[in-house]
Amino acid sequence: MKNIVLEDTVLKNIVWHDHHISKAERAEQKKQKPCLIWFTGLSGSGKSTVANALERELFIGRHHTYLLDGDNIRHGLSKDLGFSDTDRVENIRRIGEAAKLFVDSGLIVMTAFISPFKSDREIARALVEDKEFIEVHMNAPLDVCEQRDPKGLYKKARAGDIPNFTGIDSDYEPPVNPEITLNTATHSVDECVQQLVTFLTVHNYIF
Repeated sequence: MKNIVLEDTVLKNIVWHDHHISKAERAEQKKQKPCLIWFTGLSGSGKSTVANALERELFIGRHHTYLLDGDNIRHGLSKDLGFSDTDRVENIRRIGEAAKLFVDSGLIVMTAFISPFKSDREIARALVEDKEFIEVHMNAPLDVCEQRDPKGLYKKARAGDIPNFTGIDSDYEPPVNPEITLNTATHSVDECVQQLVTFLTVHNYIF
């Protein structure tokens, strides 16, 4: 309650600053429709791999992008947070707010986070305008993700060295109606990227 009161007091003395250059003008300059591509899925499902490959493909096509990666964010913006449910919620809140600013600058923004809770992803969706949020569910099965275990995290979680690990002792709530579903157990990285590029083209985010 004390923090809420303090926040309300601070906000009363802060006024939103409107930019002279609009989001639409920034987007027109970049010849693209800004959006937030939100990759969500278990550790090892291919979020960062596919997001990086997509960004490279868009970069080659002379589109303006930026990728916010989960591990990188925890080295800075969220380095004070752990992996409890409360900290996970706060981490996603910070990412959503940061991504919103990137979208406002006219960029195609990608985020690669487990983001296990549906409610938090919906909050992130609500931060941007209608049709600007593209939820991508990396729907790779747990056994496939655990077999890959690129960072050795599942092994540590099974040994009890990492508490609150999503998919092991912390729940993952899959999207109900994502814009795109990709299964990296059955599709290659290139195939996933092509599906994403096709979606962006058909829906006029890139042209």
